[in-house]
Amino acid sequence: MQEIEFDPLSFLRRLEAGESFLVVRGEHPLAEVRPVQAPSTQLRPFGLCANRFTVPADFDRPLPEEILQEFEGQ
Repeated sequence: MQEIEFDPLSFLRRLEAGESFLVVRGEHPLAEVRPVQAPSTQLRPFGLCANRFTVPADFDRPLPEEILQEFEGQ
């Protein structure tokens, strides 16, 4: 689609309208250009997961030495 090169404003308007485009080279697809979903403006309700799980009292205790070694690649 050469429209991107010759009329980028028209291309952007089509994106804003919700149109997606597949970029190809020869017969091989390279990328998809699509509109970004607008973030939700609604606030998440407070206590959304209340009473669904419990954080243990020792959740912030140091990890065992063998797990620390795994993270450090030893």
